[in-house]
Amino acid sequence: MTTSTQEQARLVPTPAPESPDDSTRGAWRLVMQREIVTRVMNKAFVIGLVTSLVVIAALAAFFAWQANRVDTSTVAVSGADSAAVAAATSAGEVAAAEGGNTEVEVLETADADAARAALESGDADAWLHPGDDGWVLAGQGEPGGDLQRYVSTAVEQQVVAANAEAAGTSVAELSAGAELTTEALEPDAVGEQALFFATFALSFLFFAGAITSGNMIASSVVEEKQSRLVEIIATAVPLRQLLAGKILGSSVIAVGQNLLFAGVGMVAVSASPVSMALPALSTSLIWFVVFFAVGFLALAALYAVAGALASRAEDLQYTATPMTFLVMGVYFVTFTASGTFLTVLSYVPIASVVAMPARILSGDAAWWEPVIALVLLAAFAAVALLVSERAFRGSLLQTGGRISWRQALRPQG
Repeated sequence: MTTSTQEQARLVPTPAPESPDDSTRGAWRLVMQREIVTRVMNKAFVIGLVTSLVVIAALAAFFAWQANRVDTSTVAVSGADSAAVAAATSAGEVAAAEGGNTEVEVLETADADAARAALESGDADAWLHPGDDGWVLAGQGEPGGDLQRYVSTAVEQQVVAANAEAAGTSVAELSAGAELTTEALEPDAVGEQALFFATFALSFLFFAGAITSGNMIASSVVEEKQSRLVEIIATAVPLRQLLAGKILGSSVIAVGQNLLFAGVGMVAVSASPVSMALPALSTSLIWFVVFFAVGFLALAALYAVAGALASRAEDLQYTATPMTFLVMGVYFVTFTASGTFLTVLSYVPIASVVAMPARILSGDAAWWEPVIALVLLAAFAAVALLVSERAFRGSLLQTGGRISWRQALRPQG
């Protein structure tokens, strides 16, 4: 044995045996509690969490206010015909039929000059008057879309009524059989726009939870390794239990963080116009939490190995790159996927964390499909944990530079 080899052997401590005795059997619980307490007491983590919750709540409040906000538009008119059309517009029936968040007020003026003056002075938002061929809705700029729809419908109703009276008939006779009613075969179904935003929210929850908690477990491992603290810990705690405690502690934090974000989001949905979709969203969210909890076990193990492969904090940008690309790939692909591609993704481990709950939300998945996808994800997590545990033990106590996966997985002599 050479001198350098002898010196290295003295520097590397003998790790605790992997078959623990009674004194170390529950060591993973202590590691897990330490990970949770350290994270909760971390000022940067707490500030980031509170900031994220405030931002989510503020965005939710803004969108709820925007959806329920009512704008008022004033229409200047002169003459009996114009007043009649404007009155029909502001009566409420047109707005109820057309939808939108605009109320119309009528400003009656003495003549066309007075109506134009009201528009130019800002006392009115639009000026309704007869034109050479029909009616004209004038504004300083282009009149609002809701106002255009309301006035157009009111003009059509008034003109049709006048023409029907001139022809000796009535509007009811002319429009008999033209009524259109709507029917929802699935009253709780989520609309396409709401489905897109909900899938985006699930993707974001996955991305935020995986990236923040994953990087924190990697940073925790490399900090302990760089400070040589891990060499002391390894003499008392089997490396398998050390890894298990770190994975479980980070998983608790990641799932708890997502539950907080989701809770704020659900409160926002309950106060929004899409609150009727709350039951479907709740079911999808429950499945998401279950899938995320299982999938993050694999990601946390991989991130822990990324920390063990590095010898310095600066090395993490290289060793954690594969996991970062994986998480970002799932984030960008899942919320834009649809049809057959989304169905395939819902069975692919890690991608299924978002894709399957999205299919459940859309009503496209049979009851047995999430069960099969969850079994596949659990099998992937088990394999990832076994491989990661070997790589973790093979790299954690090695120093002197970055270590590759091949080196970490090499049988220890």
